[in-house]
Amino acid sequence: MDKRPDEVSGMFSDVARGYDRTNDLLSVGNSVLWRIATVNAIDPQPGERILDVAAGTGTSSAAIAKRGATVVAVDFSPGMIEEGRRRHPELEFIEADAERLPFGDEEFDAVTISFGLRNIAHPLVALGELYRVLKPGGRLVICEFSHPPSALMRAGYEAYLKVALPLVAKLSSTNPAAYRYLVESIQQWPDQQQLSKWIRGVGFTRVAHRNLTAGVVALHRGRKPVDPAIRASAARRRGPRKPTT
Repeated sequence: MDKRPDEVSGMFSDVARGYDRTNDLLSVGNSVLWRIATVNAIDPQPGERILDVAAGTGTSSAAIAKRGATVVAVDFSPGMIEEGRRRHPELEFIEADAERLPFGDEEFDAVTISFGLRNIAHPLVALGELYRVLKPGGRLVICEFSHPPSALMRAGYEAYLKVALPLVAKLSSTNPAAYRYLVESIQQWPDQQQLSKWIRGVGFTRVAHRNLTAGVVALHRGRKPVDPAIRASAARRRGPRKPTT
């Protein structure tokens, strides 16, 4: 989709206060299970520094921090950041664009983004930034909506997206239009194999994914290679970094 960052940011600011409640309803409680799976995949360790991009209100960031790691929560929506700081004053929140992260090279032991990559105007640029700020040997974990491999499951999921989800959003959200965008962004987002190719394309190795909830969501993982020659090759493929101003 043609995503205008300012419009997407404003849309998320509008729904920030009730965002987590509505997500729990729309996912029929599965959002909690997806979060647990994501945190387990990250495997946070005490003393590690972990970057959580598109952190929203900080629900996932707080779950990661409970494992003893230091978490930096980044989001491009001022409303989400404000709500996150109100709920989790113990966390560090930074308002920033995932395509131009305000961090130096190789700062983090792990980087993660949940249900946010498809909201970024240039997801490949964002993946390159995640690679850049990750330490050699560091871990990438992406949790994102995907496409069920089963034809029967896909049909049922499409029906849910078209009929049930808009109805629940209308009853529970302060901005139902935001959830029309949600449906469109899910439908137009690439499948598991294509996202895996993107992740490999920016330089990550050991790329793999597993489906959650029959493929409604996919959990993708990768590693930044330790070998400097492999990292240099990946940097050449990505090209020059976008300016921060």
